[in-house]
Amino acid sequence: MSGLQCLASENIWFDKPLYDEAEKCFYEGANGPPSQESEVNAILQDIAKSRQNILQSLNGSSSHAGGDQELVTRMKSMELENHTLHKVVAEMRAALQTLENRVATLEKSPSAKAAPVQAAPVKQVQNGDDEDEDDDMDLFGSDDEDDEEAERLKQERLDAYAAKKSKKPALIAKSSLLLDVKPWDDETDMAKLEECVRSVQMEGLLWGASKLVPVGYGIKKLQITCVIEDDKVGTDILEEEITKFEDFIQSIDVAAFNKI
Repeated sequence: MSGLQCLASENIWFDKPLYDEAEKCFYEGANGPPSQESEVNAILQDIAKSRQNILQSLNGSSSHAGGDQELVTRMKSMELENHTLHKVVAEMRAALQTLENRVATLEKSPSAKAAPVQAAPVKQVQNGDDEDEDDDMDLFGSDDEDDEEAERLKQERLDAYAAKKSKKPALIAKSSLLLDVKPWDDETDMAKLEECVRSVQMEGLLWGASKLVPVGYGIKKLQITCVIEDDKVGTDILEEEITKFEDFIQSIDVAAFNKI
């Protein structure tokens, strides 16, 4: 007989619940019945869980109580603020009523009316007499006496104007010049050149400050200022007088010209 046929003839698998029950009884008998200590521990655990639940409930109720207290405080603050606002509004209404009463009193009181502005009386011209007087007047001064009087007054005014004008000092026109005086070369004595320039003297000419300005290749030019009276000194005459010193001066230019 093969092994498969042997297994098919066995019926042990059909009685498995019986074997499981027998195994359970075996282990219970080996370990013995449950002790009282385990039951006490289970009871203590249940008590601890119940106590924890009670504490949580108490904490929740206290937090709710704190929130309710805060809400009550805020409501009291709002009630106080509302009462203050009502008081302010009442005061404003009383002040407005007082102001309205005062305005009404002022409107009812008699006020001084402004006196009407009277127009200036218009002078009425009598046509008859005035027209006769206008006809008698000589508007063009045809009389000889009137002509002589007008001529005398005119001459007096002309004499007074001439006398006033003669006392007033005449304004002298002046100009400020900046001259560039150039030498022949770098060996020219610039001190002697400036001395020659300043030696030019004429009425209405006043020399000012001067300086040496480099031109290039060691050559320097003399820049000098002067003030001239336009009616007495001309630029052409001044240039002609300066360029007479041919040994030192090559040329002269007017760098700046300003009226004073």
